[in-house]
Amino acid sequence: MATPLVTADAATASPLVDAPVAPGQLTTRPGRWIDGWNPEDEGQWSSVGKPIARRNLGLSVFAEFLGFGVWALWSVVVPQLASAGFALTVDQQFWLIALPILVGATLRIPYTFAVPLFGGRNWTIVSALLLLIPTISLAVAVQNPGTSFGVLLGVAALAGLGGGNFASSMANISFFYPEKEKGRALGFNAAGGNIGTAAVQIAVPLIIVGAAGVQLERAGLMFVPLVLIAALLAWRFMDNLSHAKSDPRSYGAATRVKHTWIISFVYIGTFGSFIGFAGAFPTLLKNQFPEVTLTVAFLGALVGSVARPLGGILADRLGGARVTIGAFTVMGVGTVCAIFALRAHSFGGFLASFLVLFVATGAGNGSVYRMIPAVFRHGATDDADRARRAKAAAGCLGIAGAIGAFGGFLVPRGFAVSTTATGNIQAALWVIVGLYVVMSLTVWAVYQRRGSAFGSTVI
Repeated sequence: MATPLVTADAATASPLVDAPVAPGQLTTRPGRWIDGWNPEDEGQWSSVGKPIARRNLGLSVFAEFLGFGVWALWSVVVPQLASAGFALTVDQQFWLIALPILVGATLRIPYTFAVPLFGGRNWTIVSALLLLIPTISLAVAVQNPGTSFGVLLGVAALAGLGGGNFASSMANISFFYPEKEKGRALGFNAAGGNIGTAAVQIAVPLIIVGAAGVQLERAGLMFVPLVLIAALLAWRFMDNLSHAKSDPRSYGAATRVKHTWIISFVYIGTFGSFIGFAGAFPTLLKNQFPEVTLTVAFLGALVGSVARPLGGILADRLGGARVTIGAFTVMGVGTVCAIFALRAHSFGGFLASFLVLFVATGAGNGSVYRMIPAVFRHGATDDADRARRAKAAAGCLGIAGAIGAFGGFLVPRGFAVSTTATGNIQAALWVIVGLYVVMSLTVWAVYQRRGSAFGSTVI
């Protein structure tokens, strides 16, 4: 039987207080609040639930796509600063790339709590409009080559606002879908957002070139109409769910489980590598192969984004731990090949090596997220224990997402230190290879080794 969608009278319903709702029935209130949402109710889901969820997912992806684009904006602006008259050292360039990643990682957890506090629709509107701050600030700052490095650094930090959008978008969409479809929906949401990195690296080099030469302010201004459209669409068509509540205790429960920190360490290697390499890749190409245009720089972020859901699919079939170990192995091989390509000054070899590396980071992102519920579910004794473990797993997802993003800050800073100390990035790449070996062995020892606590369980 179809589930009715009932509109509450504005005079008798408050958007902050849940209205009485019959089981399976949805009601709406002013401000596009929905009461009675239960995606596990088959009747509700098949009649009105699925179309509402899909509509919110599509608009969430668009807003998150813009957030990732703003977060990655300085990755493609920095290589163009010299053409606009700015004189920066290599260390300064990598600071401008790294700082937005650091700020975005820091904002991930508070952005997660914003959804249940303000409503998913409401926060999508606010978080989209906040993107006007870094984009307009960039447009103003880059018009004057005399702008100090300190001011540029402050403006770059503002781009971190885009990094927080991922966490709030994922939290919001998780409330809309039933457990059986949540993984696919969140994978699509994450991939759609990640592609924003590739899109900005495609668009900016094309847009900034004008009759008067390089006009870097266009890189920021091009986002203004898109951000306004995203906010308008969210206001008009997205919904707030009154039942969407976040339990801060889940984070406390997760911090007391050692696997939260092990998985967070591993996620530094996968997601940290993806966002760090994606941010640094255009500058690497510009510095290492100045004779090559930046039109191919977007490929790394693109293939890494597309590979994320594929990694989740493989993990469903083979186990997240096995796929993660395989991802680290391929990442290590790709990095070593990139080192030898640099020594031979082979652009083709360098590009191919990094594309393989990006594919493996994307697949690893998907497989690590698949590991989390399996790890926390293992050993549950009864329904109450399973509920406690599920709460801790939810907290682990948020913590690992934030800590993994911090890895993206370390990658460009490692390149800066390596270049200053040795004149090239090869030393940093060797350190990264060593870390991949350590992370791969960690996953094997804890989750795959026959004598481990998980035994023969497929994680």
